[in-house]
Amino acid sequence: MGERQGVWLSSLTDPFREKLLKAGHELPKRIVQCATPLEGDPAFNPELIDRKARELKLPSNALFEHPLLEQAVRIGLAHIDATFIGDHPKYGVGNYAQRRHDSFPPIIVAVVDALTLWGMAPRAQRLFSYWLRHFVLDDGNIDYYGTALSEYGQLLTTTRRLMARGTKRDWLVQHEPYLSRLACHLRECLRETGRMQLVAGVPEADERKATATYFHNNAWMARGLRDWAYLLNLHLKRPKEAGSFQRDAGSLRQALNNAIEVTWKGDPNDWWLSPMVEPIQRPEGRISTSRIGSYANCRYWPELLSSGMLRRERALALVKARLTGGGQFLGMTRFMDHLDDWPLMDYLEGLWKLGLRDDYRLSLWGHICYHQAKGHLTAYEQVTLPPGRKVSDYCLPCQLVAVRAAHRLAVK
Repeated sequence: MGERQGVWLSSLTDPFREKLLKAGHELPKRIVQCATPLEGDPAFNPELIDRKARELKLPSNALFEHPLLEQAVRIGLAHIDATFIGDHPKYGVGNYAQRRHDSFPPIIVAVVDALTLWGMAPRAQRLFSYWLRHFVLDDGNIDYYGTALSEYGQLLTTTRRLMARGTKRDWLVQHEPYLSRLACHLRECLRETGRMQLVAGVPEADERKATATYFHNNAWMARGLRDWAYLLNLHLKRPKEAGSFQRDAGSLRQALNNAIEVTWKGDPNDWWLSPMVEPIQRPEGRISTSRIGSYANCRYWPELLSSGMLRRERALALVKARLTGGGQFLGMTRFMDHLDDWPLMDYLEGLWKLGLRDDYRLSLWGHICYHQAKGHLTAYEQVTLPPGRKVSDYCLPCQLVAVRAAHRLAVK
């Protein structure tokens, strides 16, 4: 490891953030001057991807601040059909092409969001339909080896987004049985003891044995139930049932925020904000030195932000914790001694809701320039700090970060 990389690893703050936040329209030019770009092999034939990318028809009102941003969007969208086998989902290539990863909910959540944002709703409907019919079991569980509770809520919110972006009511009516199973499964989890309560469960597939009462899980349960109530009322014309789900969502959100107030009652400047109700050992020195700290920084905190269920002052505290506890480098997400950006879109969602536009652009451009390989722009799930190289294989949700995030900047 070089001396400069060692300094970067030990830093509690993003060494480039303050300078780059002031770059304005010159950010794309200045950010590439900060470090050595990521090099690596493409996931698919670059010529084929480039041809598919050029053929895509984007909205006529799309205006990109830099050609590289449009290239990242086009190439990302072209990766969807390259990764899927027909309508059947795949997480990525190499190890991630194994069938056990196919039903991972974040794949379809990212794909439906990306396609519908860029005017490709019919393809999104078809892929989501396939996913629901093949992976939602009769009891409402998802046919996956380590489904996080948050992912059930995200699927319900994905449905609301699909409907809001032009899908006809008939599609929702046809798929209501599958979606209702997901919603009812969440409700059953909430009422296991006969009363409303925060729910303990799996936080993430790799941590499926570390069940606990995680805040991000409960936040997305509340968000999903709220969005399901909206769909029941507006599209399915079942107001009484909608009201019941809405009350459950509101009660859970209140319980969540009350629990967070109790858990985070220490020093307001402390960067360690526990992601769960149960006591857990804090990371030593900086957030990314431990497994729980790395997962909190990479996924648990970002999903808590993106849910929209946090009070504003607590959401700002999470952003501050990432920025002062060694959680970020060139806008990207630190995980142990490397970078892991596949859940970055959740962090970006939070930044946008908080009005932190400059930080939003920094993380987006950092991701494109240092988490996607130079030239062909393949996005690996995890990469080293510069000089960048692949740590984990290509995965589709990481490839779609720029696709999803760029829409807010390019389409008004």
